Amino acid sequence: MKKIVLFAMGLVMSMTTFAQDEIEATISGDIVSQYIWRGQDLGGVSLQPTLGLAYKGLSLSAWGNVGLANPDDTKELDLTLAYTIGGFNIGITDYWTNAGLDPDNRYFMYKAHSTNHVFEANIGYDFGFASLQWFTNFAGNDGLNKNGKRAYSSYFEATVPFKLASVDWAATAGAVPYATDFYNGWTSGFAVTNVALKASKDMKITDTFSVPVFAQVAANPCTQNAYLVLGFTLHP
Repeated sequence: MKKIVLFAMGLVMSMTTFAQDEIEATISGDIVSQYIWRGQDLGGVSLQPTLGLAYKGLSLSAWGNVGLANPDDTKELDLTLAYTIGGFNIGITDYWTNAGLDPDNRYFMYKAHSTNHVFEANIGYDFGFASLQWFTNFAGNDGLNKNGKRAYSSYFEATVPFKLASVDWAATAGAVPYATDFYNGWTSGFAVTNVALKASKDMKITDTFSVPVFAQVAANPCTQNAYLVLGFTLHP
């Protein structure tokens, strides 16, 4: 995995040298009232910055999370290498959080049975009227199945975007297909873990400046929990 990350960094540097005018950069940060991920409660008020580069469908991005109200909330740094062509997308993500197999929470600890990293592959397709995504953990601090072996924990979801009352909406349904203790502590088999409805709209501050604001109501039928999240995005 380290070789993949180094290769991606080298590729981005090469693109910077030969095609600077075609590279797109992303710098942004979300502030959310609660960190909810795939139906799981991972913390309270949080700052979630993003830094990324993209070139002709290939992208390399870094995403993080840090709690603003509670220092014990999830600290996270994710690196994603992805490729998109038309509606098709594929990618690999290296998730790191301050909870895992390493009691010292070291970022550069990659040993199989003592790391906080989780490596995930995803594949999906956006049809326009709906998008489908499948995610599977293939290395690192993955969950276990009923037999105590690596579960190759997976999650899939469908999202349907629509517009209503001058607001952009997205309805999402997600599920864990088979047994793992990675999601929600334990799922014994197929389980719907995320049902959400998100609304987004730009809030005009001045004639030349606006802030994207979003609200989301989400429920996890598996754990019987529900959440209401409010957030906004800052970017240049």
